[in-house]
Amino acid sequence: MGNAQEKPPGSGAGGGRSEQATAGSGTRSRGGGYMEKTPGASEKGVANGRQNSPAGGQEEQGSPAVDTSYLDAPAGALPPHLARLKNEGNHLFKHGQFGDALEKYTQAIDGCAEAGVDSPEDLCILYSNRAACYLKDGSSTDCIQDCTKALELQPYSLKPLLRRALAYESLERYRKAYVDFKTVLQIDTGVQAAHDSVHRITKMLIEQDGPGWREKLPEIPVVPLSVQQQHRDKPVSAEVAQARAARAAQEEARRKEACYTLLKREGNDLVKKGQFQEAQQKYTECLTIKPEECALYTNRAICFLKLNLFEEAKQDCDSALQLEPGNKKAFYRRALAHKGLQVP
Repeated sequence: MGNAQEKPPGSGAGGGRSEQATAGSGTRSRGGGYMEKTPGASEKGVANGRQNSPAGGQEEQGSPAVDTSYLDAPAGALPPHLARLKNEGNHLFKHGQFGDALEKYTQAIDGCAEAGVDSPEDLCILYSNRAACYLKDGSSTDCIQDCTKALELQPYSLKPLLRRALAYESLERYRKAYVDFKTVLQIDTGVQAAHDSVHRITKMLIEQDGPGWREKLPEIPVVPLSVQQQHRDKPVSAEVAQARAARAAQEEARRKEACYTLLKREGNDLVKKGQFQEAQQKYTECLTIKPEECALYTNRAICFLKLNLFEEAKQDCDSALQLEPGNKKAFYRRALAHKGLQVP
């Protein structure tokens, strides 16, 4: 949960700059993301679902020290005692203690009123964070109320929009959910969860309202270009960059796997047709993707044998046996290669 609500969403209700909100690919995350890590946060201090006293209370003699430095992490314009409540809420949320986190955010919100804190940005974050707790606990109506308050404080904030959309959807209020998801996409077209949700909800609305479903939608607000540009211009935190790199790596791995599967199938089909030159080329392309796949070497060895390229066939069998020393196909095909080479 950061000091600015509109940090790229996705790591949820954390501190600092937050990751782009994602609800998962194909599976909706009711919580609208994770809470952002706070500096110095530690896995220690949580046992049997309960957190050890993070406020620096007296510890039992001989127990390991609990790192509570995360409590003093910067939290926008909040005074120290309210910043600690927010940071403790972030920590509790991160460890799945949503009810306890909700209490801390509520105390911080009430404390802002008592202290006369007038920081729309920080209050927006607190309401949005508490909304994430409500969403996790299935209190969709309360989540909607808090998200609406957050959006009154900071219009077009991504996280409250995403969380409210998820809450609307859980209540089967599909038209309102659709509007919020479409608003999110005006701000950031890269929120894949919003794309997936719009696609899913569109089907539901067509079933519910028929061909004229668009006519029954509430008006979708037009997000000012200045808001869109402001979102694009925000610097990306190391955490967000790491998450984006991880998603890019996953996508690249899926792309390579699909390409490999297609090339191998084409190679196998070409072998059946007796087109061995073309087949060995397909297997060669496969090996650029998966150089440790033993079957590719034995398959390509067949092609080389059929093309009377016995030395190449032998080398492929040698490579296969390095990967799988007991591979019978490789032994047999290497024997055929030796025969072709007239090796005694």
